[in-house]
Amino acid sequence: MNKFLPYVLGFLLLAAVVTLFATGGNNKKNRVLDERLTLRKQDKIPYGTYVAFKNLKHIFPAASIYTNKYEPGYWDSLSIYDSKQAFISVCYQFSPDDEEMKRLITFTENGNDVFISAVMISGAAEEIIKCSTVGSRLPSYYGEDLVGPGDTMNVSLNNPPFEKPLNYSYPGKPYGSVFTKIDEKTTNVLGVGENLTNFIHLRAGKGNMYIHLSSLAFSNYFLLHKNNIDYFEKALSLIKPDVTKVVWDEYFLNKRSDNGDQEEKKSWLKVLFRYPALKAALLTAILALLLYVLMEMRRKQRYIPVITKPRNDSLDFVKTIGRLYYDKGDHMNLCRKMGAYFLEHVRIKYKLPTGLLNEEFVKNLKYKSGVEESEISDIVSFINYLDRSEKINNNQLTNFHRQLESFYKKA
Repeated sequence: MNKFLPYVLGFLLLAAVVTLFATGGNNKKNRVLDERLTLRKQDKIPYGTYVAFKNLKHIFPAASIYTNKYEPGYWDSLSIYDSKQAFISVCYQFSPDDEEMKRLITFTENGNDVFISAVMISGAAEEIIKCSTVGSRLPSYYGEDLVGPGDTMNVSLNNPPFEKPLNYSYPGKPYGSVFTKIDEKTTNVLGVGENLTNFIHLRAGKGNMYIHLSSLAFSNYFLLHKNNIDYFEKALSLIKPDVTKVVWDEYFLNKRSDNGDQEEKKSWLKVLFRYPALKAALLTAILALLLYVLMEMRRKQRYIPVITKPRNDSLDFVKTIGRLYYDKGDHMNLCRKMGAYFLEHVRIKYKLPTGLLNEEFVKNLKYKSGVEESEISDIVSFINYLDRSEKINNNQLTNFHRQLESFYKKA
């Protein structure tokens, strides 16, 4: 079956290519707007903030631009006690707790600017800045978009502080909130949305805090529509121009409400399958993988290797040497080597000198080895005989071998 596997995979690949080209011709007709609302600086989709983040260097040319992912007071690029710094947060829901909001106020009082742009703000933030907000046009609780395709978002900047009233709009999502109550003694109105206040300024110590309730006005879609980039530049021009650090915050963007998280998690898969070509390619890949797994699930018998019996090379060596001596017939040489091996064995095991092979040597070896004195004497006598003799016959070699083997077994 394995030999057909390449053909099957090739056929599936060809089918995927044909499907891709067949559905790709109508891409322009089937192209759907990516409506994910991420507000992330790296996203180039309509509702990301790539354009806004890249323009920070143009608006603040003398400042260093940083990105923050930590809660207020624990920043790695800002100091809560230094001045001439700007903190910018563009998010769906600005939801600091009491402690985080107090740290932002302290940061502002020390001569820094805080610019918050969100669709909604938390109750803790409303309580501290003494205001109330309400959503103007928001998605429903279940994530359904209540805004029709013909709706638009309209925002404007007030005069003062701007030279003249400036109006901006785009045909996209109009999500946002408005202020229903503000402290008029400490708050300046900077802009409106849907004819209600959506942009305010508060003074805190030596610094300024700006609250903007239409964060989609900083999205790619809005800023690239006509001349709307002017809205972003003028709004951020309120920040003191002598700032040395500008931090784009992502902490509150990642801390968004559960509703927003569920909507984003639910939408990515939906958007993925909106494109017929991509959907066909993914389904083809899944089908090919499933087919491969099913074909490879068949049980296979592993070959049992043939194990040969290990060879005793030492025994072969001994046999080879034995045949060599036997064929040559040099019994004298073999006996002398056997005798030398015996004396070496005595020196190593019994620590006896073998320079003089006499009766004293025989007695000492008897005491240490436990072998009969007569057997040891026969071995020693034959070794001494080898020094005087010139020829040894087969019987003498055999007897000497037996004597040595008997000694080794008894000792």
